[in-house]
Amino acid sequence: MAAMRTESVLILGGGLMGLALAHKLARRGSTVEVLSRRRNEAAGFVAAGMLAPHAEGLSGEQLRLGQLSLDLIPAWVNQIETDSGLCCGLRQCGIVVPFATATQRDLYPTAYLGETLDRSGLEREVPGLGPNWQAGLLFSQDGQIDNRRRLMRALETACVSLGVRFQEGVEVQEILRDGDTFRGVRMRNAEGEMHTLTSQKAVLCCGAWSAQLLPALAIVPVKGQMLSLQGPRDSLKRIVFGPGTYLVPREDGLLVVGATSEPEAGFMEGLTPFGQQQLQAGIDTLLPEASQWPPMERWWGFRPCTPDGGPLLGRSSVDGLWLATGHHRNGVLLAAITAKLLDKCLGNQPLNKTEQPLMHAFRWDRFHEQD
Repeated sequence: MAAMRTESVLILGGGLMGLALAHKLARRGSTVEVLSRRRNEAAGFVAAGMLAPHAEGLSGEQLRLGQLSLDLIPAWVNQIETDSGLCCGLRQCGIVVPFATATQRDLYPTAYLGETLDRSGLEREVPGLGPNWQAGLLFSQDGQIDNRRRLMRALETACVSLGVRFQEGVEVQEILRDGDTFRGVRMRNAEGEMHTLTSQKAVLCCGAWSAQLLPALAIVPVKGQMLSLQGPRDSLKRIVFGPGTYLVPREDGLLVVGATSEPEAGFMEGLTPFGQQQLQAGIDTLLPEASQWPPMERWWGFRPCTPDGGPLLGRSSVDGLWLATGHHRNGVLLAAITAKLLDKCLGNQPLNKTEQPLMHAFRWDRFHEQD
């Protein structure tokens, strides 16, 4: 077991990434305080919980980062479940990606990592799949976790059990620094009062709001709308990852349907008829029978997007302020590896030969070097 640490760390943001980091740091002996504004608008709640580096068609360093995290997830989830006493809903159910033609299938970036399917194979894996799909890929190594109903709650409970302190309903207004050194934050609490909180170390996990605190960060919000339907139990065993719409079946028959991608919406809250129509059209095309299942819930959130779709990890321009943000569509997948890497950085532990190039690839200023 690693030596216990006693440093104090602020976590700016109480979404999935902030909770994952708080849990990891607290297990190492750090004193951790999480500052959270409104958790239900975070990307961790708008996500469907897919663990899909292969089905998403990732490539290069993003694929490698996703694969490393996928390998870590079973042990990571087991630790959360042990600390919380709650189930996270992890399932290696496999993901089917359907295509209109075999040519499209074979051109998919990760086709070489999946099992090829023809129409009969598709019907075997996804009974009731719409008639437009004639070819597909099965990524049996990919899966899902019930992030919205289970993982977030389990992480919160695990953090509390380890002594993590939470301040909910607070909004960080300003990063305080002495020259280029982090000194703390200026924040407004739930009662509207301004306070200064001093610290020597913090991790910025504010997702789509990160650039409001550090304007140099190349992060913009991408709104996503989702809905869920209640289907029969075991009506769909595989996730279906279609173009623009995906269907994620939970064990109890709940079908999570996502997600729109609306960069033009900024931080505009609320559901829109157009967004909900898009999701319904995706259901009609992918699994027509699900159009008859009763709707359960509709919601939205904001993903943090960078120009290349990859996260911002590691040091920031402010000494003592670290970054774990910008994960876009893959925050649930990348939470485990992000927590591991940032824990190493904050604890001054050496990165191995695989981790070093990844941290370099996802440094915050990579876009500035291209200007």
